[in-house]
Amino acid sequence: MTKMKSKLICLFVALTVTLTFTTVQAQFDDPDPPPRSEIPFDGGLSLIIAAGVAYAAKKGYDKKNKQKQNSEVEK
Repeated sequence: MTKMKSKLICLFVALTVTLTFTTVQAQFDDPDPPPRSEIPFDGGLSLIIAAGVAYAAKKGYDKKNKQKQNSEVEK
């Protein structure tokens, strides 16, 4: 029983030391952060989506009118 207890204590100490050093290293503050990109990603993307929706609506409207005109000509 003492042999098992000593192995568990050694394992606990080893894990504690390893995890402590990992946590300490993970909180390193970078003195020279990378430069930020100043691109307004969301603003431009929403404009492109709005333009695509408007274009699709116009194409659908034009197609509907063309079909309506074709059906009137056939009558």
